[in-house]
Amino acid sequence: MGPSFNEQFDQFGAWRRGFAQQLNALREWLAGQDLLDAAVQERLQRLEAQVRSDKVMVAFVAEFSRGKSELINAIFFAQYGRRLMPASAGRTTMCPAELGWDAEHPPGLRLLPIDTRESPESLGQWRMRGEAWMHHPLDVSNAQQIADTLTKVAEVRKVTVEQARAWGFWHDEDGADNPQRDAHGLVEVPRWRHALINMPHPLLKQGLVILDTPGLNAVGAEPELTVNLIPQAHAVVFVLAADTGVTKSDLSIWRDHVLAQDPVPADAGQGMGAQAASRLVVLNKIDTLWDSLSSGPQVQAQLRRQREDSAQMLGVAVERVLPVSAQKGLVAKVSDNQPLLQASGLPAFENMLAHGIMGQRQRVLQAAVAANVQQLRQEVERVLNIRRRDLDDQMAELQSLRGKNATVIASMRSRIETEQREFERSTAKIQALRTVHMRMLKALFHQLSSGSLKRELGELKDALEQRGLKLGARKVYAETFERLHIVAERAHSQAADIQAMMSATYKELNAESGFSLQMPPPLLLPDFTDDLRRIEASYTQYLGLGQVLKLSNAAFSQRLIKALAMRLRTVFESAANDVDLWSKSVTAPLDAQLKERKRSFSRRLEAVDRIQHAATGLEERIAEIETSDTQLTAMQTQLACAAAQLLSPLKEYAPASSVPLDITLVA
Repeated sequence: MGPSFNEQFDQFGAWRRGFAQQLNALREWLAGQDLLDAAVQERLQRLEAQVRSDKVMVAFVAEFSRGKSELINAIFFAQYGRRLMPASAGRTTMCPAELGWDAEHPPGLRLLPIDTRESPESLGQWRMRGEAWMHHPLDVSNAQQIADTLTKVAEVRKVTVEQARAWGFWHDEDGADNPQRDAHGLVEVPRWRHALINMPHPLLKQGLVILDTPGLNAVGAEPELTVNLIPQAHAVVFVLAADTGVTKSDLSIWRDHVLAQDPVPADAGQGMGAQAASRLVVLNKIDTLWDSLSSGPQVQAQLRRQREDSAQMLGVAVERVLPVSAQKGLVAKVSDNQPLLQASGLPAFENMLAHGIMGQRQRVLQAAVAANVQQLRQEVERVLNIRRRDLDDQMAELQSLRGKNATVIASMRSRIETEQREFERSTAKIQALRTVHMRMLKALFHQLSSGSLKRELGELKDALEQRGLKLGARKVYAETFERLHIVAERAHSQAADIQAMMSATYKELNAESGFSLQMPPPLLLPDFTDDLRRIEASYTQYLGLGQVLKLSNAAFSQRLIKALAMRLRTVFESAANDVDLWSKSVTAPLDAQLKERKRSFSRRLEAVDRIQHAATGLEERIAEIETSDTQLTAMQTQLACAAAQLLSPLKEYAPASSVPLDITLVA
């Protein structure tokens, strides 16, 4: 059946560590060969950061009591021999919980009090205020202590209806989903707004992040969760209960908080959009269908109907609805009961997670790495080719001096000095080019600055923060994104102007000063445009008529605009980083040729002087150039080998394209 999710992630972690080590060795080699220019250095740094810091987030989304936490226990923490995440009957995960590992902080549980919802500050802003969180240490060698500490995420408190309404847990327009009042008229709400669990678990240390979300009532009250965290997850596991199928609240979560994140039209005949490949549906608690009165075939038929019905209601392929018993799977792993483990359906789900979702994430990262390694190799080879052309020119020049007298040699020295003076005069033109380039680049960065984004969001911020009903907010929202798309178009236009200016100057330098500069590539920002469209689609759900009353809550509206601003700021910063790398790659060939030509003039003059003062100087210099040419060939071979080593592990860890679903029921 292939490696499980845990094994697949271990393999991926091994590849990332090996890649980082090879990249560091390549950097040292390039520095030793004087090949580490600004563009190459930037490319190396981005590659290393991309591989070392790459996170894989798996979000578990469901209504209450569907078994999300038990599924997390069964997949990730069975080796502890017990449950770590609280998973009992009723509502357990009352607040969103993120599990990850940050080596800069000790193992522990951090909890943000629910009272912070009274503040307009976003969840992202609260993350940077450590003093606002309650801290509880975790003893990683004591599973009981970990489990006892993590029960705190299920803590609740009793508040008035007015307070619950202010925090987003009570909605007058939809009483069916409101919490029950007790004899004193109080209602139960989560004690904590968000939980961060920092554990040095092997998978978490390798970059896995697990997001465990609460039910519909809690999810809908936290816009940053539904429009930032869930959409950015690389995998979304939607959990249903096998005995109930798709309920009304399940369907609400699916439509409003899962499907709403995919603005791409569904593929014909697939029923799923571009992001749907990263979504799995788990039909949990299939053991509730096992009883002594039903035969194996009867249970399988019932499961098949539930899968088909669920797939139809959710609009997904039936193959992506997997029947599982998380509880039996956990018991089977702890007791090493292989027949029960197979019956639980957990191995089939883990394989789908590993080879489908994890495999897709790995392929995306590996494709990006392969493209960057190829570009890195091309940038280094560009410098090596400049050196080779210089050696060829020097060789032809020196061979022409064989048998010549001192007058001819002196004449050549004079010609070299004339070329050097002409080259130095061209540096004034290059300096003017740099000045214009920096001015145009500054204007481009201004388009992508936080100040520019803040101005574009100003009208929407005012519309959402006004008192009362916000019936015109959706129109303002659409107009805001029209302007943001214009910003993206303007950025591409300004980059095209820079490219045209650099191309014209490169042609002039090639014609007048003997440079061999190639035309710079165009700037491409596909992620910038796609991310804007995706964000626009994910927030639209909060601006319809059905959300008018929720939007009238000032605190909710403020959290919504702050969450939107934070997510857009990340996209703008990423685009600015791409522009910076592109700009360095555009100017790097010019910098490289300036450096190599200065060195060439020095060597040519030095060679002529040696020839003038020693009869053997000419042949010695020709021999040196031949040796240098051989060294260049060896360097190109070494570079090719280094690039191949960086890319070869990709094939070794490439996941299988598909894994069959194989579930055998235990009578």
